[in-house]
This record gives sequence, structure tokens and C-alpha cells, in this order.
Amino acid sequence: MSDTENTKPETAADDAAPAPEAQENTDGTSTGDAPAEDAIAKLTAELDAMRDKLLRALAEAENTRRRAEKEVKDSRDYSVSNFAKDMLDVADNLSRAVGSVDAATLDGVPDGVKNLVEGVAMTEKAMLSKMERHGVKKVDPAPGDAFDPHRHQAVAQIPSDQPAGRIASVMQTGFVIGERTLRAAMVAVSAGSPAGSSDTGGNGVDVTA
Repeated sequence: MSDTENTKPETAADDAAPAPEAQENTDGTSTGDAPAEDAIAKLTAELDAMRDKLLRALAEAENTRRRAEKEVKDSRDYSVSNFAKDMLDVADNLSRAVGSVDAATLDGVPDGVKNLVEGVAMTEKAMLSKMERHGVKKVDPAPGDAFDPHRHQAVAQIPSDQPAGRIASVMQTGFVIGERTLRAAMVAVSAGSPAGSSDTGGNGVDVTA
């Protein structure tokens, strides 16, 4: 048998070059994994950005909802503010009328006069009750109470037997509507006892502000 007969024909598989092996990077990863890792990192960054945008949108929506609720509540609570201010003069006149009559002076007067006085007092009480139903409440401080600049208006500082900085006398009652002052109560603030009226001990109230 000749040498040519013993020689096997070469196949296409034998001619194919061996597949190149993936090279390893210095950190132990192969260069073939780099594109996949880059894609994962990019998707992760995009996901984080979308999550951040979503959280911001949810926070803005919540803030908008709260602002809307507050506006609705304020509109409901303070819608009668202008009307209530107009009614304060009526309430003041009724209060003055009731306060000008001493119960002792009603003895011996005709029943018609007594009924009139009682009717005015009942009218004042009913009016204040109706105003309170709509959030309008009377602020009626008393001598000795602490001065509150949000509820009281100091129009004078006078010597009195009250501690310095406390309310000495009340000139006009005030009113609030909800958490807002509709009209501050007009008061005189104590400067201390007459003997030490020039020394308020640092607790005096500046009525010129």
C-alpha cells in the first residue's frame, strides 16, 4: 500500500483555528464580562434616577394635597371674618348696655324695664353663642392675667397693684376666629406698684411698639 493511501484527508474541523480564550483582567474578571457589567451599571443608574424622580413626584403630590386641604379648611374657618368684624360693634353695644345696669338698681323699677334689661342680656348671650358656633370667640382678659401680644393690645402702662408686665385693667374685650386674632383686647399693662413704678424689673411691656 502506498504512502498516499495511508495518509488521512484533512477535514475542515482540523483546519479551524482554536477559539481564543478570554483574557483575564488584573482584577480577576475576564474582558468578555466587561460589556455586561457596563450595561448592568448603566441600568442600575437609570433605575436609581427613575426612583428618585418618582419619590420627588410623590412628595410634591403630597405637598399639593396638604396645601389644598389647608386652603379648604382656612376658607371654611375664616369665610365669615369680614361679617364677624362688622358684628363686633353690635356685640360691644349690647355688652355696654348690659354692663351699664346694676342688678341692685333694678329693685323697685317697673317690670317692663326689668324685662327690657333681661331681653338685652339674653340677646347678647344668644349673639355670642351664635358667633362661637362659627368659630368666633370672645377674649376677655382679667387684671393679673399675663400679657399676650398675640391676643392683647397694650395702650397704656400704669402703676397698679398687679406685678409689672401683667394686665392692670381691660378697656375693651377682644375676639378671635379659629387660631387668628379678629380683634385684640385693649388693655393697660401694669408698671408695678406706685412706689416702684419706674422699676419694672425687666418685665415691663413696651406699649410704643
